[in-house]
Amino acid sequence: MDLYAQLGVKRGATEADIKKAYRSLAKQLHPDRNKDNPKAAERFAKVTQAYDLLSDASKRARYDRGEIDEEGNPKMPFGGGYGGSYGGSRPGASGGFEGFGNGGGGSGGGPDLSDLFEGLFGGGGARRAGGAAFGGGGATRTRAAAKGADVAYRLTVPFTEAATLSPQRVTLADGTTIEIKLPKGVEDGARVRLAGKGEVGPGGKGDAIVTIAIEPHRFFSRDGNHVRLDLPVSLKEAVLGGKVKVPTPDGAVMLSVPRGASSGKVLRIKGRGFSDKAGNRGDLLVTLMVDLPAADSELERFVEQWSGGGGNPRAGLGV
Repeated sequence: MDLYAQLGVKRGATEADIKKAYRSLAKQLHPDRNKDNPKAAERFAKVTQAYDLLSDASKRARYDRGEIDEEGNPKMPFGGGYGGSYGGSRPGASGGFEGFGNGGGGSGGGPDLSDLFEGLFGGGGARRAGGAAFGGGGATRTRAAAKGADVAYRLTVPFTEAATLSPQRVTLADGTTIEIKLPKGVEDGARVRLAGKGEVGPGGKGDAIVTIAIEPHRFFSRDGNHVRLDLPVSLKEAVLGGKVKVPTPDGAVMLSVPRGASSGKVLRIKGRGFSDKAGNRGDLLVTLMVDLPAADSELERFVEQWSGGGGNPRAGLGV
């Protein structure tokens, strides 16, 4: 299928449109969300390959000109190479078409097909040199040797290590292990390109494309570049306030709980979230959850005798 159709965009789509379309599809088709749907994983691989080619300005231009196919492999125009002579003739020509045929050529009024070959090969095309373009006595332009194919990898990164941009290790197909740096602003589905770590080809090695999958956490959750945490606190800590230990992606810190804190109150710990593309980190947003003990007879007696109560906490709801 046409690469643009794979991503659901038009051929004239901007780089931003292509990136947006890929992110949307990657979220829908990601293997973590479709563990029982092998077709989704297959589709995910195809849209990733389409994005890999179209996000590279040079490869996209070659694809649009018809020089490479949907897998990035070179195409052979006209079904093969060139050579020999054109046997026919037309009025006003001697010995075949002007500039072609039987080595004839000179600098006469033969048709200049350089524009055609520019469209097929890029650059300066295959211009006539020494009176012949192909098959005669002149010079020919050879195609650059193709690089090896890119190789796709999937790397699962723990939530806290993605937040702190901890270096990761990747084992390649040849058995070697290398360390990579996570990009600033990393998100689920982000890709890291490792130049020259793909398959071997006549023109050199292709690249390794590593797709990042951020592992869910058992109590942290992501909100943009912020991280959220529901923190249980005891009734005594909520009523009297005090210092409590709180986990963060960077390790535990002490947090001051204010006196009279209710469930749902949000406290902020600066700089313990995910990084944006400039390297600025979001915050850890801590939601307090008052944890009452079950079947505490002493607490029950106290509440029964307590003359307070704080009024109607549901008054704001109109009940």
